[in-house]
Amino acid sequence: MEERFFASFIHCFFIAFGVVIGGSIIGSIGDFVTGNAPLTAIGRIANRLRIWAIVAAIGGTFDAIANFEKGVFEGTTMDLLKQVLLILSAMGGVKTAILLIEWLIQGEVE
Repeated sequence: MEERFFASFIHCFFIAFGVVIGGSIIGSIGDFVTGNAPLTAIGRIANRLRIWAIVAAIGGTFDAIANFEKGVFEGTTMDLLKQVLLILSAMGGVKTAILLIEWLIQGEVE
């Protein structure tokens, strides 16, 4: 594996992490303005952003599908493995962000 892949691996983690943290905290401002509980909103929004954070981190679904197709039909298993590892990295970023939010709001993300 090349050095560029490791940079992409780290970027995927932190992009997914940032989407969940930033989106849930900034998104809860609307609940604060309307008089609702912002900490409850942070958890609810974080739960809804999980899949979108993964999609944003891997660069959209079309590239992922194209790389899977290339790995399966052209026999380039290294491309397939790299794409799976990037998705796992993004999932790790989401899970880390959810754990941090749970710690912040002192409760479980719904």
